[in-house]
Amino acid sequence: MNCRLYLVPAPLGDNPPEEVIPPYVFGQIAHVTRFAVEDIRTARRYLSRIGFRGRIDSLTFYEINEHSTPEDIERIAAAFTDGEDMALISEAGLPAVADPGAALVALAHKAGVEVVPFSGPSSLMMALMSSGMNGQCFAFAGYIPAKTDARRKRLKELEARSRRNSETQIIIETPYRSDALFQDILSVCDPSTRVCVAAGITLPDQMIRTRTVAQWRREGLTISKRPAVFLIYA
Repeated sequence: MNCRLYLVPAPLGDNPPEEVIPPYVFGQIAHVTRFAVEDIRTARRYLSRIGFRGRIDSLTFYEINEHSTPEDIERIAAAFTDGEDMALISEAGLPAVADPGAALVALAHKAGVEVVPFSGPSSLMMALMSSGMNGQCFAFAGYIPAKTDARRKRLKELEARSRRNSETQIIIETPYRSDALFQDILSVCDPSTRVCVAAGITLPDQMIRTRTVAQWRREGLTISKRPAVFLIYA
C-alpha cells in the first residue's frame, strides 16, 4: 500500500512546539488531511500552532483513546485502503508509547502501510538519561495499581527486580496521584534504593532529582499535579 502513517510528537506541556520538536516535522506533515488523535479539541489547537491555522475545518479527525474498542480502531485503519496518508498524534510526547495509538500502528503494519516516526520529546527517555541510573538495562512498568495495598506490593516487586537484574524501573502515574505514589515508594522501598523524580520535563518548572529513599524521607517533596516520571534503582 502506498500511503504512510506519520507518528507525530507533541510537546509535553503548553510550551511552544518549536522549542521541543524539530521544525522539519511540521513541513513533512503539511499535506496530511487525516489525523488519529486522543482528543480532537487539543489536537486542533496543536495543529493550528504548527501551520494548519485557517484550514482546520477541512481536516478529518479520528479519536483513539482509552475508551476505544478494537473495532473502533479497525474502522479507522480501514481508511488506509484509499491510499491517503494519515498522522497519529498523542496528547503529549511520542505517539504509541504508553499511548492507545499503538494499536493503530500495529494495524498499519498488517495492512502494509509505511510507518514514519518523527523525533520529539519522550519524558521516559529524558527522565532516564537525567537520572544517573542504569541506562543499559531498564524496564518501563507503565502505570501500576492505584489501590494502596496492590500498589505497594507492585513497588516491592519492581524494587526486587531492579536489585536482582541491576535494572532501572520506570513508572508513570496520572498527575493527581503522583504524591500518593511517591509516598508509597518512600514507605516500602529500602532506605538505600535510589529514586528519581522527574516532573514537568521540558517545562519552565522542570525538576529532576535523584536521591536515596533515606534522603527523600529527610528532604520531603510535594509534586502536586505536575506530570512526573518515577525511576527506581536498587
